[in-house]
Amino acid sequence: MATKRRFKSGAVQELYEELIGDDPTRQEEFEEGIVNIEAAQLIYDMRTKAGLSQRALASKIGTSASAINRLESADYEGHTIGMVRRIATALNRRLELRAVPIKAAPAKPRTAVKAHR
Repeated sequence: MATKRRFKSGAVQELYEELIGDDPTRQEEFEEGIVNIEAAQLIYDMRTKAGLSQRALASKIGTSASAINRLESADYEGHTIGMVRRIATALNRRLELRAVPIKAAPAKPRTAVKAHR
């Protein structure tokens, strides 16, 4: 189940509200997009920190440079844990996954009630 995101930037929050709002389908698509962006960035970061070109990484894991290029694209929706793990292993890294609690909307502050004596 998707949930509404909260952003520090008022402008980003306003844009999110306008484009995504309370629509669960759009919220889910947004969250999937974030995961794709994070996977692509992870692959790119691992490769560049290892000082490898896309072609060199492809050779290490037995795929093509164009496949690495696709995996590093934020628009690509075919990331698999298996492929990210293959890349991590080839670069002497261990892949760790984690699931974090979804933050609920902040509770509204309660007003204090003074006791009268």
